[in-house]
Amino acid sequence: MTGQRSDARRNYQRILAVAKAEVAAHGTEASQEQIARIAGVGSATVRRHFPTRRALLEAVFQERIEDLCERAHQLSATEDGRTALLEWLHALVLYAVSARGFANTLSYEPPVEEPSPHSCGDRIAAAGTPLLQRAIRDKAVAPHVTFHDLLTLAVGIALATEHHKDPETQADRLFRLSVEGLSPEHGSAGVSGNPETSVLVTEGPPDGRL
Repeated sequence: MTGQRSDARRNYQRILAVAKAEVAAHGTEASQEQIARIAGVGSATVRRHFPTRRALLEAVFQERIEDLCERAHQLSATEDGRTALLEWLHALVLYAVSARGFANTLSYEPPVEEPSPHSCGDRIAAAGTPLLQRAIRDKAVAPHVTFHDLLTLAVGIALATEHHKDPETQADRLFRLSVEGLSPEHGSAGVSGNPETSVLVTEGPPDGRL
């Protein structure tokens, strides 16, 4: 029995190592059959450890998710709520840009009434929502902004820049543009339509520094 458990652990680690490489190369479309072949196991073994593609992707990105959650915890001690939120959101954008498939994985998860505590999006939301709530209390962010808005922004920037020749630089530029708004010196003056479509961050330096 002990030997069987050891074999299962070895298979799990081997499959996960191969999956990380395949997802890095092919994104969320990485073939589970190909992962099984490279790992030297059967497809049934892969599915026994990772019953769904989502379960496999969550395992692949687990370390990054844990890093983001830990970063949110560290930033919760930052005196300025606006700074804490923007630094964390910036880290989320750069993580999504640097890890192929990460943004796709997050985009698969629209908000649901009964979220799973193990899903990528929900774990990140649990970590980042307190930072958003604090920034709203500090009147640094408009009260109608939701965490799903922020996640959509981060995912959108990552997906829009993934084929750029310098995706990190371009993503950073778009993030800062999103923070400062199109006309930072004028706020929402001259913008018609729903006032809830105004700039995300309501206070801060016009150069968009984090």
